[in-house]
Amino acid sequence: MKRISGIFFSRPTLFIVGAVAGALALAGIAAMVLYEMRMDALGRARDGAENLALILQRDIERNLEVYELSIDAVVDGVSDPATLRLPAGIRQRVLFDRSTHARDMGTLLVADRTGEVVFDSAGYPPRRRNLAEEDYFTVHQRAAGAGLFISRPFVPGAQAADQAIALSRRLAGPHGDFAGAVVGTLRLNYFHRLFDGMTLGDHGSLTLLRSDGTVLMRRPYSVSEIGRSIAAAASFKPLLLASSGSFIGTAALDGERRLYSFRHIGTPPLIIVVGLSTQDIYAEWRRRAWAIGMVVALLDAFFIAISVLFANQLRQRLAMEAQLHRLASTDGLTGVGTRRLLDETLDTAWRAARRQRQRMSLLMVDADRFKSFNDRFGHAAGDAALRAIAQCIAASARRPGDFVGRYGGEEFCVLLPGTGLDDAIRVAERIRAAVQAIDPAALGAGEDRLSVSIGVAAFDGDTQRYRSRQELLLAADHRLYEAKAGGRNTVRPATAAATPAATPAATPAATPAATPAAGGGAAHPFTERG
Repeated sequence: MKRISGIFFSRPTLFIVGAVAGALALAGIAAMVLYEMRMDALGRARDGAENLALILQRDIERNLEVYELSIDAVVDGVSDPATLRLPAGIRQRVLFDRSTHARDMGTLLVADRTGEVVFDSAGYPPRRRNLAEEDYFTVHQRAAGAGLFISRPFVPGAQAADQAIALSRRLAGPHGDFAGAVVGTLRLNYFHRLFDGMTLGDHGSLTLLRSDGTVLMRRPYSVSEIGRSIAAAASFKPLLLASSGSFIGTAALDGERRLYSFRHIGTPPLIIVVGLSTQDIYAEWRRRAWAIGMVVALLDAFFIAISVLFANQLRQRLAMEAQLHRLASTDGLTGVGTRRLLDETLDTAWRAARRQRQRMSLLMVDADRFKSFNDRFGHAAGDAALRAIAQCIAASARRPGDFVGRYGGEEFCVLLPGTGLDDAIRVAERIRAAVQAIDPAALGAGEDRLSVSIGVAAFDGDTQRYRSRQELLLAADHRLYEAKAGGRNTVRPATAAATPAATPAATPAATPAATPAAGGGAAHPFTERG
């Protein structure tokens, strides 16, 4: 956990990425909740539509059944010779009960085989009328098993508001031959009032259809739509696949997209269809979705904005810390690493070299006669000389992993990981030649050229030779002392035959260069060499 938090605090962009991921997760959760709410709204609407369709089915079915019983009673009456022999008034009351006078019930007629009306529930004698051309009569002429037939809408009177449908049943003769039909009319006002009492929403619909697709009644009501066929519409075909069900489709009459629940009534069936508009179903959901979406969007924007601000602040802090680290780890005069950073880098490199038995070399570089140069030309020239030497060293040790640090005063240390003795000597020679090529006039030093002495020590993976980084550093420092004692402006490597001095007392005796004649007097490796 601490490591993860450390990664976040070291990479400000990850805060923004995390905030964006969190915002997306929040938006995803909100989307899932809204989807569930949408499905719940659809489910509730489907339940409501199915319940409404069931209520309408039972109401219409009950009334049709009552009227059908009245028709069946007339069929039975006219088929009984005893009934036909009754006096006209009594026969009228026997054939036509009081249900025929109910609201929206039309007249009951009995037609003979030629279509002539012979009995009329409105009174006796019957009105002169022939039904031979009507569909509710001809259907029984053609088919003995037509059963109860429901006709297309028609206008029995002069007013369009009096539209009705006819229910008819076949009359059979003694030998089963066609003897006529009993016809009853039912005003469509019954369905109109029934539909008007239902709550559907602003864009809902109720439709009563014949099984051939003929519209018998519809809400919203339009006279022009009554009797129209929608059999070819895509929304009609699912109505024939089952006796009841639900589906979402587009209305053939007004193009509105609705959730439809339907039920069949009787055989052959009428079909009652309840249509709830999807825009009504989802109206409340849309309002809530907008509200929730706006809140989530504002929260997401807030989180991302806060993360951007925090990331910017953290980025500035890291930049300041990096700058402070550079100031703390970079020598202010020469621009190379400080002694502290040198020690840390050398310790890390030494551990890696020992563990992996890899090569590593060290160069100890010291400016020749720097004290006298500084005294002669001044501290400004001396500082310029140190900067120029540091630039030459850095330019010569430029591989990845190479490190240059100021060891102290005019002395520098170069760390060359993965480098053997021969390559280290070549790097040292480049440094020496580059320093000697510095233009003294650019330093304000007249014609006195700068030079450096360099000691080289190399670790070849043999942990018996160098047991610690201090021993390797001491070996390079001794070679530097030898270069100084040998005349300066030279490179002295630590060869395989050489061993690092164990004590400062052994240093002067370890090399013949430690004489006044050769070096101007013996010196300890950690004293100023000049």
